Amino acid sequence: MDYKTTLIHKDGHFGSFGGRYVPEVLVPIMDDLRDAFFEAVEDEAFVRALQKLHRTYTGRPTPLYHCENLSEKLGGAQIFMKNEGLLHTGAHKINHCVGQALIAKRMGKKRVIAETGAGQHGLATATVCAKFGLDCTVYMGAKDYARQRPNVFWMEQLGATVIPVTDGDQTLRDAINAALRDLISHPEETHYLLGTVCGPNPYPAMNTYFQKIIGEEVRTQIEDQTGGSPDYLIACVGGGSNALGLFYDFLDDENVRMIGVEAGGKGVEGHEHAARFQGGSVGVAEGFKSYFLQNGDGQLSSTHSISAGLDYAGVGPQIAYLQETKRVTFSYAMDRDVISAYQRLAQTEGVFAALESSHAVAEVIKLAPTLNQEQIIVFNCSGRGDKDLFIVTKELGDEGFKTFLSDELAEMNKGSGSS
Repeated sequence: MDYKTTLIHKDGHFGSFGGRYVPEVLVPIMDDLRDAFFEAVEDEAFVRALQKLHRTYTGRPTPLYHCENLSEKLGGAQIFMKNEGLLHTGAHKINHCVGQALIAKRMGKKRVIAETGAGQHGLATATVCAKFGLDCTVYMGAKDYARQRPNVFWMEQLGATVIPVTDGDQTLRDAINAALRDLISHPEETHYLLGTVCGPNPYPAMNTYFQKIIGEEVRTQIEDQTGGSPDYLIACVGGGSNALGLFYDFLDDENVRMIGVEAGGKGVEGHEHAARFQGGSVGVAEGFKSYFLQNGDGQLSSTHSISAGLDYAGVGPQIAYLQETKRVTFSYAMDRDVISAYQRLAQTEGVFAALESSHAVAEVIKLAPTLNQEQIIVFNCSGRGDKDLFIVTKELGDEGFKTFLSDELAEMNKGSGSS
């Protein structure tokens, strides 16, 4: 099967998944975006401009790092980390943000809107809007707005307007709904820079195209370092952009196994998780058909994850297709295992991975000891852990850090009172 052709094409259907379920007013807008994207990627000038931005602005190629210490301690496969956290803005999200910003400029758009959960997509969107002179509004669930406050601050410093969404569960799905309402209200002048491989056609194919550079680099880098190819690829899965970025170039390589890791939260037996393939079902929401966590009435269920970026009820349609065809296997990691994996990577390799990426690390820790030392695992460290400082310190009960914050707050309040 030619998976690569199946996942990037104009039709926007992936088996029975995908499609475009949007209000009639958005149909011509989505048609224009689809046509502009597919024309652009055939334009050599556009491709050269994108490549130049990656070399001189985003920081590509990112390194493929051999985790020798972790490999030795686990006593099995050789573990390699694709470190997307070293990109400008700290995560893989800048890949599709730069690409979509170029598309928006090409289409003559003056305004960009986006949704964000962990804040990395919002930060990357605000960054490219500052660079390209585009007005920027970012919608963020109120819960995420509170727990990812550092990224809110940085977005605002870049000139973006960040709007906390108080509807529903106040998480990523509610931010997406708010962004879609904005687009309906301002369809002509606005580009909706959707942050993953979800949403209506053409977003899944478009963001896969912009993210596939991750796996393309891995193919060259692993051959240079080992003379071979990976046996396993592992990535966390929220919407699915970093996973497809790593997996895409290897999808037609039958010898390469792939594992996507969802958010097991506090346990998949209850409702405090975001593991769509553990408790979800097929449905249509937010413009596309895929697997969603939903109740008996077909409404999206509440979700939970220690990582804001995986705290989402749906999964990208291409990811659903890869699960249905059994090309990719799916697992999940519980919050407690994610924190343990976060600490273990930091203490063995000196790398702070984002809590999203630490889901992949948790799977690596389980898998590596079951393999032999000639086998190779590559996992995607899709972002760095700076943004999770407050979540991690709360989980680990760092009293010294709490005292520091309390003292700083007192100083800030004293300063405000004296001015």
